[in-house]
Amino acid sequence: MKVAVLVTCINDTMFPDTGKAVFRLLRRLGVDADFPEAQTCCGQPMVNTGYLDEAVPVVRAFTDAFAGYDYIVTPSGSCAGSARHQHSLVARRAGEPRLAETGPKVYELSEFLVDVLGVTDVDAYFPHRVTYHPTCHSLRMLGVGDKPLQLLRAVRGLDLVELPAAEECCGFGGTFAVKNADTSTAMGADKARHVRDTGAEVLVAGDNSCLLHIGGLLSRERSGVRVLHLADVLASTEEDA
Repeated sequence: MKVAVLVTCINDTMFPDTGKAVFRLLRRLGVDADFPEAQTCCGQPMVNTGYLDEAVPVVRAFTDAFAGYDYIVTPSGSCAGSARHQHSLVARRAGEPRLAETGPKVYELSEFLVDVLGVTDVDAYFPHRVTYHPTCHSLRMLGVGDKPLQLLRAVRGLDLVELPAAEECCGFGGTFAVKNADTSTAMGADKARHVRDTGAEVLVAGDNSCLLHIGGLLSRERSGVRVLHLADVLASTEEDA
């Protein structure tokens, strides 16, 4: 099978180690994935704020960059959800049906590992107390369910503790955090409090955008809790530790 990795804008600019972790993990599992250098944005910011016309050239570039691949793997439920569900809106807007062809091939990382590769034990090692936040797009748009938890439970040395009110939104929501800053901060503060209540050392999620939001609040509170993407945990080995 021919596989490409959609690293995403936020990972490319702010969390490049997460993108590298995806490649290390896939190679360990025997998947020789490509990184199409022409990739840019999936178009989500434009679509979410109602700028469908402006999203057309972005989705067109996305479709061209990932043409010919059987699977597109991304460490982001948000971007996977956008490609899978919003590209069809943009395609209809542009009158270009081909712009909707690539979206269904996009898989969030845990989906690809569990549903496509059929693995839950990726031979990872991470000796820390961890709690997991299910991000809204992965939970509601993609329906990944407990796939990330299945993967985390199989990590050697990892102590997984349940996060109270786990399915509540963290308050980030992309441009929502800009337009509704006070509400966003209050929601994030609730999430940070629940994280602290677990006694976890590390908060894990499948979207670095959400971790950026929650992690900022945890940092300002001097909680001592660090945040880490699911890919970084799954790529970790005894040599890394």
